[in-house]
Amino acid sequence: MSVLRNIEHRIEGLFEGVFGRAFRTHVQPVELARKLVKEMQDHKVISVSRVYAPNEYTVYLAPSDREQFASYEDSLRSELQEYIAENARRERYELLSPPEIKFETDDDLEMGEFGIATRMVQGAVPQPGAPEPEAAPGATMIYRKPVETEAVSVEDLGLGRETVSLTYDGTKHELDGGRATIGRSKDCDIQLADANVSRKHAEVRQEGAAYWVVDLDSTNGMEVNGRRQKRAKLRQGDRITLGSTELVFRRETESDA
Repeated sequence: MSVLRNIEHRIEGLFEGVFGRAFRTHVQPVELARKLVKEMQDHKVISVSRVYAPNEYTVYLAPSDREQFASYEDSLRSELQEYIAENARRERYELLSPPEIKFETDDDLEMGEFGIATRMVQGAVPQPGAPEPEAAPGATMIYRKPVETEAVSVEDLGLGRETVSLTYDGTKHELDGGRATIGRSKDCDIQLADANVSRKHAEVRQEGAAYWVVDLDSTNGMEVNGRRQKRAKLRQGDRITLGSTELVFRRETESDA
């Protein structure tokens, strides 16, 4: 049996037996382990002679899921750190320091949903050719359990085409393709003539049936409805403030117009 599989069995064993039933509808520890490895692979950086991978992982959990892990969080963290360290050895990835996992509670997540943000944090002695460490976590990947549904058209539901938009200064910008970058750069989908806005300041993206706004490590940060946030689930009429500019998020169907 491989070392990774051995660790997977230990992670599963943390929650088997008496406590196993509590997790049937919640995030499973082994599911976290496998998605952490996926994030490691997706965010690796190829240097001249090495392949570097993130060494810090922040796992965002719904309040009910975080509560389920409360009595075992330290043991789970240790097992998950060993799991991704072993994956790095197997894939011959370089880490700037031993991997670290942090758990955070996110009230916007539903039970069974979780997010993972990664970054590279410089160790005590930088290695030659190592990439520059990231100043803050990158975009958070949200994982959701699949829900079985019967396919229906918007006509079957009595709805018209949905329009998702951001409005600022009286100008409406429709979001095509499920995402839009916002900033001063001409490469952004929505370009803002605001000196307080970074070149690539934020991104609005669709995750499942919901839309999220994510701060792209901007200089001046982002506020949603007056509250400073790094990421937030968007609802009808939410106000996004970037620099001195306020954008309003809207989801409408033809029948609403």
